Amino acid sequence: MTSSSADNSPSIRIWRNARLATLAASRPSIGVVENGAVVVNGDRILYAGPQDQAPAPAGAAEIIDCEGRWITPGLVDCHTHLVYGGTRARDFEARLKGASYEQIARAGGGILSTVRFTRSATPDELFRQSLPRLDALIAEGVTSLEIKSGYGLDLETERKMLSVARRLGRERPVSVSTTFLGAHALPPEAAGNKDAYIDTVVHSMLPALAREGLVDAVDAFCEGIAFTPEQVSRVFAAAETLGLRVKLHADQLSNLKGAALAASHKALSADHLEHSDEQSIAALAAAGTVAVVLPGAFYFLREKTLPPIELLRRHEVPIALATDSNPGTSPLTSLLLAMNMAATQFRLTVDECIAGVTREAARALGIDAHSGTLEAGKYADLAIWNVEEPAELVYRIGFNPLFARVWRGR
Repeated sequence: MTSSSADNSPSIRIWRNARLATLAASRPSIGVVENGAVVVNGDRILYAGPQDQAPAPAGAAEIIDCEGRWITPGLVDCHTHLVYGGTRARDFEARLKGASYEQIARAGGGILSTVRFTRSATPDELFRQSLPRLDALIAEGVTSLEIKSGYGLDLETERKMLSVARRLGRERPVSVSTTFLGAHALPPEAAGNKDAYIDTVVHSMLPALAREGLVDAVDAFCEGIAFTPEQVSRVFAAAETLGLRVKLHADQLSNLKGAALAASHKALSADHLEHSDEQSIAALAAAGTVAVVLPGAFYFLREKTLPPIELLRRHEVPIALATDSNPGTSPLTSLLLAMNMAATQFRLTVDECIAGVTREAARALGIDAHSGTLEAGKYADLAIWNVEEPAELVYRIGFNPLFARVWRGR
């Protein structure tokens, strides 16, 4: 790629001689433009479309010749648990010997083992452990991501996790959305009293963290080994009182009607969904809630029940996909590999996979007004690829074709 620019570093930059996948809703499929250009002023896109229709901005501009490469929106990883201490390699070994997810959790492994590691780590230690995971995502073109808490299960550690997530967003050129997942598991000091712990989440933890500006959204784990729909509803009601959007780990291991619960609260997303039924899927469609499928966890847990992709298509529910990067059930830091997994395991199409890590993932985070597509007014978050066709982004395994990554025009 060649570039020519004025000495005064103009704020207007033009990427030309490119093939675009704009993901704009006004264009068919993924919005392919064969001979395209992207014009950027500062951190915003002025124009993305056919090169021969591109405006000619007055004044100095930097011209970047893409030499026929593909440009997509920067990738969005809309479901991660990126900040945590330690590993769960022993859980993995136990699972290889036949232990189930539930058995590991009930034996004191699972989420609670990560809670112990995370509580004992200093903020700097958590930052140092989490940074390589973030860098791996950035290296594959990720420009926005979500980071959940949920491995603290007390106010001090949840605050620490969310603060580290914010710090990651300050110290790397990436947009970080933070999600409070206090209702992830029951801490050992709760002595089995789930309702009392939910009281703490609702009346102490969530209000304090929201006041401190550490929370963009609120999540919960609705499952037999976690929390009931009624308990989750209490958390969501508290979030809504504070003006926060919600999302849900729903119907991963059983059908507790979690997807329908998420829809009843007009959640940003319902995630996992392996056991969701048609009634719940229809509710997601009516609510405008995004379905987030997580092939890394499905693969890692060797699950057999596929998410209901055909039902999601039939009811026109937007489908996003993500890494679910976490220590216990999806230690995955490659969104490119997640796309391949979603195609091979769940039979998503190439277009669905690419939309799922750009436009629909942005919708799942509530940032679609300014991210996720190549359109005028959106942030200039671009991924430039050394591929001959977009299908290569889904088809290749263990190969990173990213040529350049642009975040906020830089």
